[in-house]
Amino acid sequence: MRERTVIALHEPALVLLNPRAAAGRAAGLCAPVAQWLVEYAPQVRCHAVDGIGAALALITAQPAASRVVLVGGDGTVHRMLPALLQRQCTLGLVPLGSGNDTARALGLAGMVWDAALAHALAAPASAMDLGELATSGGVVPFASSLTAGFDSAVGLRALHAPRLLRGLPRYLWATFGELAALRTWPMKVEVDGVTLHDGAALFASVLNTPSFGGGMPAVPHARIDDGRLDVLVAGRFGRVGAALMMPRLLAAAHLSHPRVTTRPFTTMSVTSEVAVPLAGDGEPLCEAQAWRINVRPSALQVVRRVMTSADR
Repeated sequence: MRERTVIALHEPALVLLNPRAAAGRAAGLCAPVAQWLVEYAPQVRCHAVDGIGAALALITAQPAASRVVLVGGDGTVHRMLPALLQRQCTLGLVPLGSGNDTARALGLAGMVWDAALAHALAAPASAMDLGELATSGGVVPFASSLTAGFDSAVGLRALHAPRLLRGLPRYLWATFGELAALRTWPMKVEVDGVTLHDGAALFASVLNTPSFGGGMPAVPHARIDDGRLDVLVAGRFGRVGAALMMPRLLAAAHLSHPRVTTRPFTTMSVTSEVAVPLAGDGEPLCEAQAWRINVRPSALQVVRRVMTSADR
């Protein structure tokens, strides 16, 4: 008979499963996750919560500095960030979303759910930077990316992609669809007090993780623990130019293009004569003519996985 090994927890823990993650496919894990916890972590309960308010209430009811394991993707992490920060919780992640760029940066991409769950509950944590968006409507933290312009329009379209499409194919489908209605926005971008761009822009997005959009290597050198964010600005592009940029982006060869600029920063401000669509971690937020982004160094404790040569 196989001997059962109960996981030793570092702190009080909670597992939250988003049944809508991965276009609803996550709901199929509700029973397997609950049964796994009965066997290996009987002191932990899995809550499959189909509602942001109820999920946030569960986190805020936890003791301060608890470990919260989210079963979902970038959108799930984004929506739970305010409560995680308020309660100073440690974030564990079982990647099960459409994008999973936060999970990639944490070294979790490709893990099967039970191995990821065991790792999320038992492995030590370390600090991760976050970004913070400030508009006239308030302040919003983000973990992976803050997109402005074309990227945000693609993210919104991706939410309505066919259910069979996941990850990068989902975002490519949305990208080529958005090219049909391509537009640019007049933006003045200042980073750490210096003007980086002033004119038409396809997008002016910010990365904390190396990738966004389900694995696109937008800023391959970005790190989640260097105390900085990275802005990626694409200037004026037509439909043909934007379409030709896609292979370069997928090959991480876009940064050498003369109309593409990237720069690390701690504080960034953007103004525009027209409202620009914004999205955080792939989630539509608002339209704004002025916004500010700050880095929050070491703001969140997260469970990472160190990649070995066998994992690569």
